[in-house]
Amino acid sequence: MGTTEIPTGTDTVRIELDDDGVAVIRFNRPDRRNALHDEMYTPIISTIERLAGSGEAGCIVVTGEGSAFCAGGDVRDGSGRRDGAPRPTPEQRAENLTANARVAVLLHEAPIVTIAAVNGAAVGAGMSIALACDLRIASERASFIGGWARLAFSGDFGGAWLLTHRVGPSKALELLATNATVDAAEALRIGMVDRLAPDDGFEAAWRVYALAFARGPRVAIGSMKANVVDAHRLTLGKAIAVESQRMVASSQTEDHREAVRAWLDKRQPVFGRRPEGA
Repeated sequence: MGTTEIPTGTDTVRIELDDDGVAVIRFNRPDRRNALHDEMYTPIISTIERLAGSGEAGCIVVTGEGSAFCAGGDVRDGSGRRDGAPRPTPEQRAENLTANARVAVLLHEAPIVTIAAVNGAAVGAGMSIALACDLRIASERASFIGGWARLAFSGDFGGAWLLTHRVGPSKALELLATNATVDAAEALRIGMVDRLAPDDGFEAAWRVYALAFARGPRVAIGSMKANVVDAHRLTLGKAIAVESQRMVASSQTEDHREAVRAWLDKRQPVFGRRPEGA
């Protein structure tokens, strides 16, 4: 299997795309528990925007290098303020934070499946990013903690919104306000995580998990994701009307034609990029 490195212009994040269409965004500051740095945002955002609309990838995985997933914002050197620069106004700081948090929005809204492979602690904005993904596979040593209450922060990167949608408003407020640490087993029980995998061989496990989505019918899966989103915002009648349009659109794809051929030939379909004429 071939893998292509996507240039990021920084060592703080590594991005790769393999021949199966699995894109991996890897936070790469293990000495700082992968705390978010200003240099990370632009390459991550531009890569997600590119992959979401190009058809190059069928799945995006976000994970961390080393023993942590992401320790949230780096309060020491990730604030964006440079020596000699004037102190930004509260409005400017909020605008900058909103721009950086676009990472979470894109992972949540991309028309392809996004997966957080949570290899260790996910704290603050790191927890938000994990929750922003469609699915979460966690190692048995993973943990989740808001972390904001400890510093008297209210939260960022959509943490409260995302946690509320996963566990409900009461549980979300409890976890956020008490700064509770949720271990992997409890995260699975309450719905913050979709599946667990052993620490030993964790990367191999999440790669197998990602392949199921990357090798699937990408247009159809993207429409399935849209249908699930609509379930939160539309009535059943309105959702069915939009769902029907997507169903008809999916019937006109090459993936659908390949699925029919494979069914008639009694073989497994091969979706996505195929040799011309296959």
